[in-house]
Amino acid sequence: MTDSAPAIDAILAEQADLELRLADPELHADPAAARKAGRRFAQVSPIVATYRKLEAARGDLEAARELAAADDSFVAEVEELTATVRELDTQLTDLLAPRDPHDADDIVLEVKSGEGGEESALFAADLARMYIRYAERRGWSVTVLDETYSDLGGYKEATLSITCKGDSADGVWARLKFEGGVHRVQRVPVTESQGRVHTSAAGVLVYPEPEEVGQVQIDESDLRIDVYRSSGKGGQGVNTTDSAVRITHLPSGIVVTCQNERSQLQNKARAMQVLAARLQVLAEEQVLAEASADRASQIRTVDRSERIRTYNFPENRIADHRINYKAHNLDQVLDGDMDPLFDALAAADRQSRLQNT
Repeated sequence: MTDSAPAIDAILAEQADLELRLADPELHADPAAARKAGRRFAQVSPIVATYRKLEAARGDLEAARELAAADDSFVAEVEELTATVRELDTQLTDLLAPRDPHDADDIVLEVKSGEGGEESALFAADLARMYIRYAERRGWSVTVLDETYSDLGGYKEATLSITCKGDSADGVWARLKFEGGVHRVQRVPVTESQGRVHTSAAGVLVYPEPEEVGQVQIDESDLRIDVYRSSGKGGQGVNTTDSAVRITHLPSGIVVTCQNERSQLQNKARAMQVLAARLQVLAEEQVLAEASADRASQIRTVDRSERIRTYNFPENRIADHRINYKAHNLDQVLDGDMDPLFDALAAADRQSRLQNT
């Protein structure tokens, strides 16, 4: 643990500073700053707690060894404390591994239909419901910002904002950041009269959402803003006023729409939040691409051949191809029971980070 001593000293000092800041009423006059400090405190507190447990266990182990030298009845205690120290040491090493800086963030999640026509759109709607149900299990809030329906009621595309309440080291991004990519489905479509299994795909994009739009510099002159009438399933108009907003960021070509808020002003504000999230990711990816040409990124074309996961309905099987994860509980996963899958993805990511330290 000598290698981690400087890191621990820095974290102890940071936690003490955060305690002072969080006790200062002036900080809470700025909700965004207070939430940022609270989330950081939630990140460092488990590290400090584990470190103090480890130091206490080491002290107990040293005392037990001295006693065992004179009294064999303490040998078992030495063995038990040795195991405890080893376990706490591993936990601390794990906690000190580099973290994703966005782990505490809320997210914007987009689901898009791909190859497969109506079946793909129906599957995209299944995916959106899966994430909504998972969010409900976690006590998170979901806001549907935009949705475009297919003729059979599936999603051509949908945009969700998912947020968690309170301060947590592991927010929405920490759990759902692995979902970006192509999701493949194998099942008998409702449009299939011969009972044959078809394969289609839908795409998912996930972005950490900035605390506020101002964190990302957006030049108003780079935007084209169009307003139009909101529409519902099958293209039916659901609003008699032009309240829906489409924002095109001309330099990047990113297009964001929002139509589910009550007013044009609210839709514009939410669309700007989504645009800020996408521009933030774009900027970070450009920086990382310069540092690492072979960086794995989210798949932005919905091609069945490039998939991260397969949902096989006849076998009730789900398979994540990145970590060779398989389970025969697809029905439960689609109902939002996704923690075993996310735990496996997080464990693989954590191992990768440890190997790269």
